Amino acid sequence: MTASFDFDFFVIGAGSGGVRAARIAAGHGAKVGIAEEHRVGGTCVIRGCVPKKLLVIGAHFAEDLVDAARFGWRIEGRHFDWPTLRNNVLADVSRLERAYQATLDSHAVETFHARAELAGPNRVRVGEREVTARHVLVATGARPQVPADVPGAELGITSNEVFHLEALPERIAIVGGGYIANEFAGIFHELGSRVTQLVRGNRLLRGWEPALADRLLQISLGKHIDIRLDCQPTRVERLAGGQLRVALSAGEPLEVDALLWAIGRIPNADGLGLEALGVTRRNRGEIAVDDGSTTNLPWLHAVGDVTDRMQLTPIAIREGHALADRLFGGRHWTVDYANVPSAVFSHPPLASVGMTEPEARERLGGVRIFTADFRPMKNVLAGRDERALYKLVVDAATDRIVGAHLIGPEAPEILQALAIAVKAGLTKAELDSTVALHPTMAEELVLMR
Repeated sequence: MTASFDFDFFVIGAGSGGVRAARIAAGHGAKVGIAEEHRVGGTCVIRGCVPKKLLVIGAHFAEDLVDAARFGWRIEGRHFDWPTLRNNVLADVSRLERAYQATLDSHAVETFHARAELAGPNRVRVGEREVTARHVLVATGARPQVPADVPGAELGITSNEVFHLEALPERIAIVGGGYIANEFAGIFHELGSRVTQLVRGNRLLRGWEPALADRLLQISLGKHIDIRLDCQPTRVERLAGGQLRVALSAGEPLEVDALLWAIGRIPNADGLGLEALGVTRRNRGEIAVDDGSTTNLPWLHAVGDVTDRMQLTPIAIREGHALADRLFGGRHWTVDYANVPSAVFSHPPLASVGMTEPEARERLGGVRIFTADFRPMKNVLAGRDERALYKLVVDAATDRIVGAHLIGPEAPEILQALAIAVKAGLTKAELDSTVALHPTMAEELVLMR
């Protein structure tokens, strides 16, 4: 298959999308190479969703250990040690990195641990070497955004560095209102830091179901997370003692021990040689591709966050899989971006699939809304006032469930099954006909009337 090329398929970026594309292509018999300048595994495995979820799990013990007393458990001498959690998380990340590399090796994918750039049509410069490939895939992901218009912004950290903190900050400011900001606000609060969350807009989680975002705000404020809406940093300075002084657009300056930028992610498409080849890019610098993940050059492709279609790891994996199947397996299919479930691993977590209520009213007109607002059994016995909220959005004309939105303990785990119902186009009547599994939180989904 290689003919006059060194490789049939060369992948730039060994994250989730790139590794999946490489493995599938190799399984179809293609000669595959892959280059990674950092660590195999990419953002999700190395410095994203996997280590962050481990921190979320670790942080949950703070509440669980307090609640344990109401369930008869006496736990003396509770103490949290940040280096222990940090080091164990980083060790597990290294384990996963080895597993990803083993997957590539077992499929005879040649790995280049070096930066790769496009050197010309069907040509890639990787380290000091230049190789040719029939098809090239760019799967370089995205990077955390740091504001260019805030003096001293470089004194803050991003989600890339947060997993390597030497010590847990006593006071931390987290800038942003999206999922990363809310997740780290919950983590640091539960681990004992005093958290101030600075949000440029007037609400959390823009684009999410408003009822869930409002409930998270209410719960977070009740936990004494200092959330300041319509407020953002205007200047950051290092004080003599090492602390940071953050000037704000509203209110008095803030003094903290750490500042975390969580204001979005930018596609990693710069410095790859795209301009010289005339590759089309869009407004945030993302690589423009068609439904099959091919650019305006027929030999060049892109998947994952660098295309900015939907920044989710499972989407990048599917995009890479579909591309490899089409190029080397004779199987033509495309990723369906409708009704993709997503979650925010905050405290408590949110999970959502399908249309929000405002979206459904705009697109469908007539909708019916069903909600369950309740205290989970564990919270009742623990003496916590924190309430869960489940919400279903139903098309009034067809009775189809077009949206499902949950906030509460284990919401993402529960929603995964409900996402199947939304994707399959099941009706509210079919949900109602399902016998409740009692006593569970999930039974509320089939008891709404």
